Amino acid sequence: MISSATDGPSFEVPEVGPVVGAGAVVVDDGRILLVRRGREPARGLWSVPGGKVERGESVGQAVLRELAEETGLTGRLLEPLGWVERIGPDHHFVIIDYRVAVEPDAEPRPGDDADEARFVPLGELTGLRLVPGLLDFLRSHGVVAED
Repeated sequence: MISSATDGPSFEVPEVGPVVGAGAVVVDDGRILLVRRGREPARGLWSVPGGKVERGESVGQAVLRELAEETGLTGRLLEPLGWVERIGPDHHFVIIDYRVAVEPDAEPRPGDDADEARFVPLGELTGLRLVPGLLDFLRSHGVVAED
């Protein structure tokens, strides 16, 4: 394992290959659920709730666990939305995102490694500091309309 030291706590990335991640794309009434990351990588940037898939856990289980840990919400898996690959000097992630439904009028609260959690109108995404590639991913998968 190699360790990544940044402004926040360090995290370990295996030297042997990519880490599998899972994300929850929750869209409700023209709004998307986002969290502001409290830890590296991408500390301070907005993203969909998600994180690493743990050993022995399915991707779907990881999606729902991360959703609960980061927002306090329980969800229901819908369908896989797509995947992305993120490679940096100290990380290599393959992230599989699922569409997820939550109870109407659910109010997220930040937890785990999220500094903030909230529903954001889809039209306001361009005004936020998003993790690199998120807006393009959402556009290419029909979650957000092209400009």
